[in-house]
Amino acid sequence: MRNISDTIARLSAMRGRQGTSHDDYADRLSDVTGYGSNPGALRARAYIPVNMPENRALVVVLHGCTQSAAAYDHGSGWSQLAEQEGFAVLFPEQQRANNANLCFNWFVPGDTSRDSGEALSIRQMIEALVVAHGLDRNRIYITGLSAGGAMAAAMLAAYPDVFAGGAIIAGLAHGSASTIPEAFDRMRGHGGPSKAELQKHLREASPHKGPWPRISLWQGSADTTVVPSNAEAILAQWQGVHGLGASPTRVETVDGQKRQVWCDGDGRELVERYAIAGMGHGTPLKTNGDDGLGHAGPFMLDAGISSTRHIARFWGIAAAGARRQAKTDTASAAPASGTAVRTYKPEEKPRAVRVEPAHEPAPAARGSSAGITKVIEDALRAAGLMR
Repeated sequence: MRNISDTIARLSAMRGRQGTSHDDYADRLSDVTGYGSNPGALRARAYIPVNMPENRALVVVLHGCTQSAAAYDHGSGWSQLAEQEGFAVLFPEQQRANNANLCFNWFVPGDTSRDSGEALSIRQMIEALVVAHGLDRNRIYITGLSAGGAMAAAMLAAYPDVFAGGAIIAGLAHGSASTIPEAFDRMRGHGGPSKAELQKHLREASPHKGPWPRISLWQGSADTTVVPSNAEAILAQWQGVHGLGASPTRVETVDGQKRQVWCDGDGRELVERYAIAGMGHGTPLKTNGDDGLGHAGPFMLDAGISSTRHIARFWGIAAAGARRQAKTDTASAAPASGTAVRTYKPEEKPRAVRVEPAHEPAPAARGSSAGITKVIEDALRAAGLMR
């Protein structure tokens, strides 16, 4: 087993080889406060397109180790795509007090179990934004890279009733590790639960009985940090709950990369997997051309295919054609009558904001920050997310 310091040193060395840090970009995100008890002590950041109407989708994006929410957004282009397509994006952010290397604690049962720790903090953030902006509860999605991908897998396991879909990039299966030594062993492809045990972990992580979220898996074939066998474990886990066979329904080539798809009896795509030939550890990007998105950098790898854009298309929240102009219907349309919309313009300096309800509070509380907080807290309690 490789020790922890060795693995972190390798990650740092890779970061140095892959180029400069993201310190020279404009931060497009805004802070969000007032979203609950936050037992995992995470920071919440968000991007909401200008004049976004209600009933839009929400994408939750989890960064990898050594990254910030803003850095991952800059690289992946999620806020750019949100602006083009008209959906909201939530970026939970890890703090050094929780993990010195800014990794989400995806292997700690107290942080990945339903209604506890970091998992509950993320769930509270989601609920608060849904209430504040009138988002569509049937279109909530989650994605992440590396430790963020593993945490996304944990969230999908703990809250399958919340998410319509998920995307795991160079991540690990839920329940594959519960200690730091096990976590590093699994990253290297050593040991781990059997296929049946992994499926049992997923089924028993919540009282949910289905339907299950749709899953998109992305993995570099040359990844030596989180080796490709982890993608196999995640695939087996979700094939089990979806009742899918081992063989894909079809195999195709997309932007020069192999895509495997598993469908149900009605032909609906439930699981997809991309194996990016020759790619190491990171999020695959396509930064150039008409449909270019994001920026290459440490762990953000220009592989000629945009995982961000293809994941959004798989979920059905982005156009399947060429890149649309930033001036979209949702960006130019006036909000519906009576709709309260929080706008975060990209050119504005990010500022701390408190989530507000999409509908006005009762007259006695109107204009009162305490009243706004009460609306959010009441919604969290109603959802069982606060005592």
